[in-house]
Amino acid sequence: MRKFLFLFPFLFFPILLIAQFDHVFIDSIFIKGNKKTKDRIILRELKIAPGDSIHISQLSEVLEKNEKYILNTGLFTWGKINIKSWDGRTNRITLLIELFEAWYIWPFPIFELADRNFNVWWDEHKASLSRVNFGVRLKHYNTTGLKDPLKLVLQAGYTQKYELNYTLPPLNRNQTVGIIADLFYAKNREIAYTTADNKLLFEKRENEFPQQRIRAGFSFFFRPKFRSYHFAKIDFRHNIISDYVANELNPDYFLNNKTTQRFIYIRYEYVHENRDIIPYPLSGNYLSLIVEKEGIGLFDERNGFYVTGKFAQYFSFWKRWSTELIFKGKYSVFRDKQPYNKYKALGYFEDYLRGYEFYVVDGLDYGYSKSSLRFELINRRVNWGNLMPIKVFKLMPLRIYLTMNNDIGYVNDPFYFETNPMTNKWLWGGGFGLDINLFYSTTFQIEFSINHLKEKGLFLHYKLTI
Repeated sequence: MRKFLFLFPFLFFPILLIAQFDHVFIDSIFIKGNKKTKDRIILRELKIAPGDSIHISQLSEVLEKNEKYILNTGLFTWGKINIKSWDGRTNRITLLIELFEAWYIWPFPIFELADRNFNVWWDEHKASLSRVNFGVRLKHYNTTGLKDPLKLVLQAGYTQKYELNYTLPPLNRNQTVGIIADLFYAKNREIAYTTADNKLLFEKRENEFPQQRIRAGFSFFFRPKFRSYHFAKIDFRHNIISDYVANELNPDYFLNNKTTQRFIYIRYEYVHENRDIIPYPLSGNYLSLIVEKEGIGLFDERNGFYVTGKFAQYFSFWKRWSTELIFKGKYSVFRDKQPYNKYKALGYFEDYLRGYEFYVVDGLDYGYSKSSLRFELINRRVNWGNLMPIKVFKLMPLRIYLTMNNDIGYVNDPFYFETNPMTNKWLWGGGFGLDINLFYSTTFQIEFSINHLKEKGLFLHYKLTI
């Protein structure tokens, strides 16, 4: 037996040689085009690194996925990973990341609707300009080149608002720990003091601000893995309403005719982000779990405890087809009566069912599913050339999809159900739509939807994810 041992290297060498040439080995990675963003911020987003090996059959797919990871930072409008050099003797490659940086300083002029959506403002409030906010929102998305956004808001109109928010650069060498500081103050000329027949009722009195909100605190985030995040938040909140709101309009607004609501707010959130393009994903999934506690004993003005979960799954199939499936639910751990301003469920922000844009459904708990079947009509980059003087906007990624939508939801309301008939029953809405996605970050949705009451309408939605 021993005399054959010397033959082993010769027998296995061809096998090792074949295995070696089935893979490529990353020797180094170079980056080009990042004038502001530091290299380490970009390299942190990659799932490849020098020293890694990749099967040749998967090389193109791996590079394409990592391109999307970089674009998901929101720091670039275009990115491409190419092979700069390939040593055929050792199968070692050098990669070149070519980037086109986004415009980082955005002085957004504020001209936005105070209402929940365009249709409510247009139909129910007759497109009144008194229900419009105006001002300026200044945001720098990359203040020091370390993906550390700074936001300043100066707003007048329906809601006067002042806000300062800054995300500090990562605190450790591995870029896994960070802090966000936040200051906020707002006051409204009008207040939605109650809900009746699943419609918000408003009250406005001249030269008064019936509602004021103050917030100050910190958030901490921890990113131990590439696609997983942990967020912890603690802040102080002080809400104030006018005497007539608590005594004449709704004594349950803060409960027991109170005019102030002070409490320490604590929140923990876990996020697993595995979508290909976050603003408008076509494949991958998303998971979040949120635990919130309002009030920890320092003030006897608020006591709430909530658990919220969300899961989204996206599939691409055939050449242009994809699906979106979203499930979300919220449960109130404390089952006693909650103040009106903390009794929100469906109809606010992203938590709405298509076809119910004119309604709100308040309650203690809620759950819903939203699904869409999407067909890609257009996917191209529009070159504006000399028509666009700002360089970063000359090339505009454009994607347009035809959608078929189906939503189902339920809200549990044990306290105010007698005046709001859409609670404590299953709700259904759906229809067809057209989604227009620009620059990977801005989406316009034009949807024709119907609800369980057989009410039909054309509804407009707008999403900005930057």
